[in-house]
Amino acid sequence: MELVLPMTPDEMKIVRRAYAKQITGAVRVVDERVEAAFAEVPREDFLGPGPWPIFRMRKAYVPTPTADPVYLYTDDVVGIVPERHINNGQPSLHAFLLSQAALRAGEHIVHVGAGAGYYSAIMANLVAASGRVTAIEFKQELAARAKANLAAYPIVSVVQGDGSSVAFDSADVIYVNAGATQPANIWLDRLNNGGRLILPLTTDLGFSSSNWSNMHLRGAVFLVTRRGEEFHAQWISPVAIFPCEGMRDEESEKALAAAFESGEHKRVTRLYRTDEVPAERCWVRAPGWCLAYA
Repeated sequence: MELVLPMTPDEMKIVRRAYAKQITGAVRVVDERVEAAFAEVPREDFLGPGPWPIFRMRKAYVPTPTADPVYLYTDDVVGIVPERHINNGQPSLHAFLLSQAALRAGEHIVHVGAGAGYYSAIMANLVAASGRVTAIEFKQELAARAKANLAAYPIVSVVQGDGSSVAFDSADVIYVNAGATQPANIWLDRLNNGGRLILPLTTDLGFSSSNWSNMHLRGAVFLVTRRGEEFHAQWISPVAIFPCEGMRDEESEKALAAAFESGEHKRVTRLYRTDEVPAERCWVRAPGWCLAYA
């Protein structure tokens, strides 16, 4: 049997560059900074020892053939706690969402649902040494992994706690990496003027794999931009994502489920923090908030 030698560090750099080009090209991201960040950060540093469980929808998880990290440089979801269906999300989706959030050097980014820290590291690359990243993770064991994995990134601080209530400094970008049923008050309160909130809203079926063709009827990511006391909003992507601990409200979920059936989510332009917007102007309306068409 022929012995296959592991790739050299220079060869792995080439693999990461090709991976970064493929995932950004797949979602038409033209921001060269996003491509460079994905090419720079080694994914294997955040996923534990291989072989790694790759999520295949109908077959659940399939292990990589070996522990060669080259297998991680595909546009695939990798399990980080596969027995609980907690994953390192799809790279092309995150490349797209990060490009929409338009992270800039010097900004403060709050990453809610940081998992094992891979995308927090990419954010750190994007905001450079003059910026900072606060990575919040609810699950204690994952927060500990993220803290160890991100030790080489001095501008990243890891906080274990509920991202919908744990205190953090005002932010230029709040990047929510889990499915909520409504925006948390702290996400809107702590968003700087001109700041951007990446907000995945999902129904209770938003992480079900029973019918992926209907994903767009169960989950959507909205880009919310603060302009003074106004919050402008737009739909940017369908999504299937792990539920956000602390942000699953039954009444809002029912309103979301009904709203998705209308198919009008792409018309949304504003987020309001009030009960006074007429129902006919709202895509979804629940106690204290709504997403509206104008």
